[in-house]
Amino acid sequence: MSKLSVRVIIEGRVQGVWFRGWTVKCAIDLGLSGWVRNRREGSVEAVFCGEQSKVNKMIEKSYQGPSAASVACVNVKYEQIIVQPSFKQLPTV
Repeated sequence: MSKLSVRVIIEGRVQGVWFRGWTVKCAIDLGLSGWVRNRREGSVEAVFCGEQSKVNKMIEKSYQGPSAASVACVNVKYEQIIVQPSFKQLPTV
């Protein structure tokens, strides 16, 4: 079981459409650790940490988002990130 951590920036119509709440629910359902937050320029940033297959599944889900979202782009950066063993929503940066 291989572990993976990624930082993703999701662009498009992703704020004001429950993207962060949806991300928290999906990530918890997959057993991932990390966080999600809005960025002032209009994107959503998230860190997903966990089993490689589950992180990859969350990346795939991020291309769709919740039903009201319209995702234009998902930028994925593979990084070594240390997070608490939970998934939470953080304040906007």
